[in-house]
Amino acid sequence: MKKALCLMLSLAVLMSLAACGGSSGQAESTEPSAQETAAPDSGSDENAARSETGTDGGRILIAYFTAAENSGVDAVSSASYTTVDGAAYGVSQAVANMIADRTGGELFSIRTSVVYPADMGELIDYVAEEQADGVMPELTTHIENLSDYDTVFVGFPIWWYDMPQVMYSFFEEYDFAGKTVIPFTVHNGSRLSGTPSTIQELEPDANVIQDGFTVSMQNAAGAAEDVASWLALDIKTIKGGKTHEKNRSPFVEPRAAL
Repeated sequence: MKKALCLMLSLAVLMSLAACGGSSGQAESTEPSAQETAAPDSGSDENAARSETGTDGGRILIAYFTAAENSGVDAVSSASYTTVDGAAYGVSQAVANMIADRTGGELFSIRTSVVYPADMGELIDYVAEEQADGVMPELTTHIENLSDYDTVFVGFPIWWYDMPQVMYSFFEEYDFAGKTVIPFTVHNGSRLSGTPSTIQELEPDANVIQDGFTVSMQNAAGAAEDVASWLALDIKTIKGGKTHEKNRSPFVEPRAAL
């Protein structure tokens, strides 16, 4: 009887061990392969640019204002435009396109009900009066899904050492709290002209990069390589480094860019 009981216990132990072995084998077969767990390819220009500017995991918006898209019908022949690869663009728009090409961001044109003069001299006088009077131009285009974006590039010309008045309307309309705002400007000698600090005052809960991209309007058409180099900088360098600009001319009177 004892021998029979011992034999039954031995068989039970063997069966238990066999079951444990089968269970272990099943767990191993369900683990993902190295290919399944590999990180997404970051070799593309879009992914690389997003990684380098600290925008992984969020959509990018590139909002820009240019007088060329808010001028008269004959403005294409005026100084409001520059030519890139044979096509005419507003100067700020041209730089915005370069940023979009490198980041995969979505473009948004800031439009206003104001029809700005196409003539350079008339524009300079008009915007000086607009600033003196503190005019807040009405916006005619609106961002419907701002919450979808984590990073917002904002571009504009420097007019009389400041942002165009329409940009004050823009920042009054939107709350960029929790978002990274990266300014870029075109100018006639004033570079960024302190506008990142102004934006930070208007958007106190946003992370406004103080060292944005800036280029003279005369050099904007050929700025693609400079834009690419700027975007390749580490985000800490963008925050704490010097303004990135190549071939800046110190001899242009800093009045108004387009």
